[in-house]
Amino acid sequence: MALSASTTLPHSVDRVAAVFANEDFQRHTSELVGGTLESFKVDGDVAGAFSTTSVRTLPTTRLPEIARKFVGESLTVTQLETWEAPAADGSRQSNISLKIAGAPLDVSAVQRLIADGGSTRVELEGSVTSSVPFLGGKIADAAEPMVGKALNIQSQQAQAWLESH
Repeated sequence: MALSASTTLPHSVDRVAAVFANEDFQRHTSELVGGTLESFKVDGDVAGAFSTTSVRTLPTTRLPEIARKFVGESLTVTQLETWEAPAADGSRQSNISLKIAGAPLDVSAVQRLIADGGSTRVELEGSVTSSVPFLGGKIADAAEPMVGKALNIQSQQAQAWLESH
């Protein structure tokens, strides 16, 4: 299943990337959806190539009843983002991988922060797959809108965060 989203933030790429690598911001976005940021780690210098690992516990209240029976009241999601060093124009790219404990889903995405004058265009493209025979496609199809919404929250909230910090 395909994920795709784009938004423009009126801030520089380095400011947007710094927000995405900020533990307080990650905690804010987790709590916004009723979850908890269990851990957050940055490896490397955010001015160059770096990676972040966040582990969140998220409620399953918005999942269909059949899915909640399968996964329970909450999910533990580990998100790994591997950021490349800035390009000559300042643009950045991050490879995102999500692992959901106890759920047969794999999420991979590429997020690009594209310098556009003094603004940043955030583009996200990815896919949701499931390894379950026969039902995998249906599981991925059901999960895709929620995964897409979860990844988009980060971009939407970055705007408000940058305005208030």
